[in-house]
Amino acid sequence: MTMTPQIATMRITEELKHAETALDEALLRQSQLLTEMLRARMEAEQRNWIGQAEIMRLIKAQQSITASGNDLARVHGGLLDIGREKGLVDDCPENGPMRTGQLAA
Repeated sequence: MTMTPQIATMRITEELKHAETALDEALLRQSQLLTEMLRARMEAEQRNWIGQAEIMRLIKAQQSITASGNDLARVHGGLLDIGREKGLVDDCPENGPMRTGQLAA
């Protein structure tokens, strides 16, 4: 069965929205984890440098997710250009990817 360009556009738009949201959710979860790790360290009697290596690794993971978000925004822009070129879209749907404030270009 052949997928029409319109159906493909709708499916890609929906998956892109999910991918963008997932990156934001992952960054938010990691930020919450970092907060809890720091709170735990502050409560420790001898808190100097406890978990410092783990904190540094978590921050590095956050930087990776942020970089992934930038790459995904570029994918989004490229797909939008293709959609415009093929006459399938003029702009992102009002509640589509990046219109809901998910990622900055």
